[in-house]
Amino acid sequence: MVSVGLLDLIPHAIEEGGSRAAFVVLLGYLLVHLTQHTLAPHFHFGEEKHAVTPAVGWSALAGLLLHTFIDGVAIASGFAVSSTLGILVFFAILLHKIPEGVAISSLFLAAGAGRARAVTAATALAAATLLGVLFTGLLEPLAQHGLALAGGVTLYVGASNLVPEFQAKPGWRLPVAFFAGCGIYLLARQMLPG
Repeated sequence: MVSVGLLDLIPHAIEEGGSRAAFVVLLGYLLVHLTQHTLAPHFHFGEEKHAVTPAVGWSALAGLLLHTFIDGVAIASGFAVSSTLGILVFFAILLHKIPEGVAISSLFLAAGAGRARAVTAATALAAATLLGVLFTGLLEPLAQHGLALAGGVTLYVGASNLVPEFQAKPGWRLPVAFFAGCGIYLLARQMLPG
């Protein structure tokens, strides 16, 4: 997520949109912070250390729906630049879709929801991603600023959510996985044409 945001999404967005794109990158970053940590202050990754209520589950779902919608925007915007960028963005996003689905399902289950409702919440995240892909082609603001918006969201998720999670845990396994992931992204970037 950090690699795709810093190496491809943000530079392409600024190349296309200049300083306005930089503003939209910041807007994307702030929107995720607002929805995942200001409006839903109990939503966090990792082990829950407090009682999880249905309200917490629903507020987390609302924040993640915006995030996953922007994931779809990122995929569509990446393909609008080039098939290579689209493929790289698609796989970067795909890698965090499974943990995202598990996280929201677990949160719903911890809040006392049944299995069907937990699966429905995860399915809603997948549907929001698909809607992001579809609406990017239909709405001019998303088509024009989608790459920058996705760059800000991706940077937030990678640098403000995921990196602090593994920094708080002891050992070398997670940092090695992080650096390996960045290396694999760089390698894939070099191997794909364009």
